[in-house]
Formats: sequence, structure tokens, C-alpha cells
Amino acid sequence: MAGGGGGLAVPERAKRGKHSHRKKKKRLGFALDMTPLVDITFLLLTFFMFTTTMMKPQMMEMKIPPAALNNVEVKASDLFTIYVREDGKTFYQMGLDEPQAVEFDKIKNVAKTQNLIPLKKNRLITFLKLQVKTKYETLIKVLDELNLAEVEITEEIAKDIDPATQKPVERKRRFTIAPFSEEDNTKIGGL
Repeated sequence: MAGGGGGLAVPERAKRGKHSHRKKKKRLGFALDMTPLVDITFLLLTFFMFTTTMMKPQMMEMKIPPAALNNVEVKASDLFTIYVREDGKTFYQMGLDEPQAVEFDKIKNVAKTQNLIPLKKNRLITFLKLQVKTKYETLIKVLDELNLAEVEITEEIAKDIDPATQKPVERKRRFTIAPFSEEDNTKIGGL
């Protein structure tokens, strides 16, 4: 074979020096100082703690007027009364009509219907009367249903235009929690 050397074979390297192998270079160690990172972390933490608003506990706002010395005269026909017995049964009464039983999940629809009667629209006063031993949970559920109804009532009333101002009519909600009397007890006791 002309040209010598054995074709594709890799020639051996000549060994140099006393040692037959090369020394591997040592890698230098890598160290990260964490002190500045800890400082920055605490600075960020305190910054966000002071600048963000903490979530307020969820509660229902109720504005209670100061005790009035004079009785307020109201038309009986403008009263929408909801009675809740201690056993959880609910009733409603329009004006001086007889109380009627109502399913708990229908309170919203009854309140909406009664508040949107054309002659009583935006004039109805809602009374909520609870027996003394009624569970607090029941009160909250009834108030939630009335608030859900209020959203729909407000939307419907806002569709009307006030002829004097040419603006949508503003909802005037009138609501109170009234004491449950003995007369109320006799009205709904047998129902």
C-alpha cells in the first residue's frame, strides 16, 4: 500500500514527559452568598404586607335608625310582611290580607312580584318578623333571598323613566326587622 500508514487508523500520540497521562484541571468551586437574597426577600415581604389591603371579614351591613320618639304612620296597604316561625316555616302577608304560607325558595319571587305591582311600585315597605327562638341561620337565609330579589327589583324599576328629570327612576328600598308580637303569633300559629 502506497502512502503508508494503514488507511483509516488513528495514529497513536507520542507520549511526552515523565508522566504518561495528563493531569485534569481542577474546577474552581462556585459559592453563592445568600445573605443579600434573604434581605431582599424580607424587604419584599414587608412591602407587600404594608401595601396590600387585608381581606375584610364578610359581614352584612345593616343600618339601624336611631330610636324615634314618634310613631310613623304608614298605609297598611303598603306593608309587605314576612313571618318566620321558630320551626323555619315562612309566611307572607300583603297589607291587611290573611298570611299565606310560602316555600323558602319562593320568597325571592314573592318579594319581587309584590314589589313590582304597578300601584305599589317603589312604595312597598318590607317587614321581617321572626319568632324569638328562630335560628340565626334562618334569618340570614331569608335576608339573602330578599337581597337577591332586591337586585331584580332595582333592575326593573331602573327601566322606568322619571318624567320630571328624564332619568331612570331610583329605587327606594324600605325594609325593617320588626318585633314579633302575640297578635302575629295568633295569625300564623295555626297555619
